[in-house]
Amino acid sequence: MKMEIGIDSFASAFGAKDTGNAAENVKSLEELLERMIHADACGLDVFGIGEHHRKEFLDSAPIVILAAAAARTKNIRLTSAVTVLSAADPVRVFQNFATLDLISNGRAEMVVGRGSFIEAFPLFGYDLEDYNNLFTEKLDLLLNILDNEFVNWSGKFRPALVDQPVYPRPLQDPFPVWLGVGGTPQSFARAGVLGMPLMVAIIGGETHRFAPLVELYREAGIKAGHSEDKLKVGLHSLGYVADTTEEAIENYYPGYAETFTRIGKERGWPPVTRSHFDSQIGPRGALLVGGPEEIAEKILRHSKALGGITRLTFQMDNAGLSHEKLMHSIKLIGEKVIPLVNVG
Repeated sequence: MKMEIGIDSFASAFGAKDTGNAAENVKSLEELLERMIHADACGLDVFGIGEHHRKEFLDSAPIVILAAAAARTKNIRLTSAVTVLSAADPVRVFQNFATLDLISNGRAEMVVGRGSFIEAFPLFGYDLEDYNNLFTEKLDLLLNILDNEFVNWSGKFRPALVDQPVYPRPLQDPFPVWLGVGGTPQSFARAGVLGMPLMVAIIGGETHRFAPLVELYREAGIKAGHSEDKLKVGLHSLGYVADTTEEAIENYYPGYAETFTRIGKERGWPPVTRSHFDSQIGPRGALLVGGPEEIAEKILRHSKALGGITRLTFQMDNAGLSHEKLMHSIKLIGEKVIPLVNVG
């Protein structure tokens, strides 16, 4: 089976750290759209936009970015990465993505999850103590809407729906919804029980350590009566491809170290060191940073370790790389990495 390969972006506001200048934000979004168009032209399979509510990212309304790209692209699939469903109204989420599906002529998808930051909870009036219950209930409602034009549903955090129609309906039937997960066994098992495709975010450590969790997902899915071909596994990885491995490291490491040292201060992580980075770009490490041949080999190695993956997305705009470097990386992924991964 052909592996789909694409990009996930958090719409980094490259100038916002320093000034928050609106003109710089305009330029950042213009360049992001240019990269999405370029990815389509280079034959990449999918482009995802994350959701954050922080100064350094411009993706608080990802559906708007995806819709702008839908009007400018022809083939690439357009998805969230992820939709923070816990802090959203599932009815509006469905309506937004159904509309995107119509605009894109059936190229829309979504990945739903709880997100890696927590600022959406107070922003939209939710209690962090309800973290798990909110997601469980809202996922149940979203799946109900996907399956039924007229919805009958009740829960704790939202008024009930009684024979309520939800429009518009998407072009695709069924509409693709992936479950985005980090590292909790409960999340993997839930995706399997529901028969949802699984998108695993692995941003550090050694990828093969997730193999038991992926196996748990597949076992739970089969036990629940879902066919193996329905239980797809995708991998979201931090990465960057340059002409050579040396160039990739030189370009990527400084910005990566700055970004994750800054995030680490919020989360209690130690500062990033070069030795830690080198271990992450090694054969078993999670980061996909290197030349095309090396990265293609590593993707295949990761796929084998996880029992086969059907989608791989690079998250590249976390290291302060220039638009030109990102554009060239996208070209290398399309022209060299994809053919090497999917040879034969």
